[in-house]
Amino acid sequence: MGTDTLRTDAADGADPAAERRREQRGWYFYDWACSVYSTSVLTVFLGPYLTSVAESAADADGYVHPLGIPVRAGSFFAYSVSLSVIVAVLVMPLVGAAADRSGRKKPLLAAAAYTGAAATTAMFFLDGDRYLLGGLLLVVANAAQSVAMMLYNSYLPQIAPPEERDAVSSRGWAFGYAAGSLVLVVNLVLYTGHDSFGLSESAAVRICLASAGLWWGAFALIPLRRLRDRRAVAREAALPGFRQLAATVRDMRRRPLTLAFLLAYLVYNDGIQTVISQASVYGSEELDLGQSTLIVAVLLVQVLAVAGALALDRLARRYGAKRTILGSLVAWTVTLAAGYFLPAGAPAWFFVLAAGIGLVLGGSQALSRSLFSHLVPPGKEAEYFSAYELSDRGMSWLGPLLFGLTYQLTGSYRDAIISLVAFFVIGFVLLARVPVRRAIGDAGNPVPERI
Repeated sequence: MGTDTLRTDAADGADPAAERRREQRGWYFYDWACSVYSTSVLTVFLGPYLTSVAESAADADGYVHPLGIPVRAGSFFAYSVSLSVIVAVLVMPLVGAAADRSGRKKPLLAAAAYTGAAATTAMFFLDGDRYLLGGLLLVVANAAQSVAMMLYNSYLPQIAPPEERDAVSSRGWAFGYAAGSLVLVVNLVLYTGHDSFGLSESAAVRICLASAGLWWGAFALIPLRRLRDRRAVAREAALPGFRQLAATVRDMRRRPLTLAFLLAYLVYNDGIQTVISQASVYGSEELDLGQSTLIVAVLLVQVLAVAGALALDRLARRYGAKRTILGSLVAWTVTLAAGYFLPAGAPAWFFVLAAGIGLVLGGSQALSRSLFSHLVPPGKEAEYFSAYELSDRGMSWLGPLLFGLTYQLTGSYRDAIISLVAFFVIGFVLLARVPVRRAIGDAGNPVPERI
């Protein structure tokens, strides 16, 4: 990516390096702003709470009836998440193409961020039997988060030259995990001590949910002040959602090596996302661990993911991003194999497993993002990152399916967790076959000295 890509509308005479560092520091703070939603809302509080709200509204057979459709109360949260993915699939390609062709990413990022933050804050009103309100707010917040992250990620090749991207991407992930850890600690103090604060358990959860939205909205102001729009490269009209996605895929087919990397990422990221979502099920159902142990494990993952993201960045500087990602996939495989042999009723060993996950989680995701940024042709950043975000959020269904089928066939969560090794092995093979230096050149970007 040439110097034109990094050119901003700063006043003549400004120090380009200083302006770039200022913009990078602002960029980090969007991860700091929005990661609290992923940690406190999606990972910890909303699933169990929304399920309980749906159960309070259920009929004698345990069903709720949104739009007259019978749905088991215990499935309502999962269906709402799935619906949010469908909405994101429709919206992201359209917004991404519009951002590239208008050159005005920042207003679109602001709209997505504050839509998500407002919906999350409004979760304070999710009480009684208002399960439909909860489902609607979840769909809006989750889809808005996906759109905002796509726009946020697409800034990376514009604010960092090739030699800086691994470090910038890793710092962004580290900022996000640090914020998630900090707010989760405060949330857990409030939740576990709600009686001493004169709050009901429901009120404590609703405050935790709403506080994530307020945090998101408050800290989003920093990147929105510091990030700048770039001059548009193309002016074609944006297409409707699926047509735009199809157009993006057709364009990527002219760059098969970029598409090959995206396929490898789709496979191993599916494994990562499944481990994250199913680890608590494994801990509670197979290892007989309590809720407090699982929450502490989530916090441990968040804290160590900060160190892991920064540590893998240092390894990438020495060995290159591709080799470091491949090494992280080996570490994921070893971690899952160790998890298979964990004894039941032993929290200490589960914490060791959580530590292993944390150390490779942030780095593998951060370096994947920065490596992909080298494979994006200039002027198509948001459009291509919409496909990347769909791989990250919209395509991670094979892993849970394999996990569920393995458990159904074997009756063993240990067999289910070890089955996920396949995603890391296949992802490793696919990524190893991608000649990234040639892929970067084919995308029209300069090839870094070490990649």
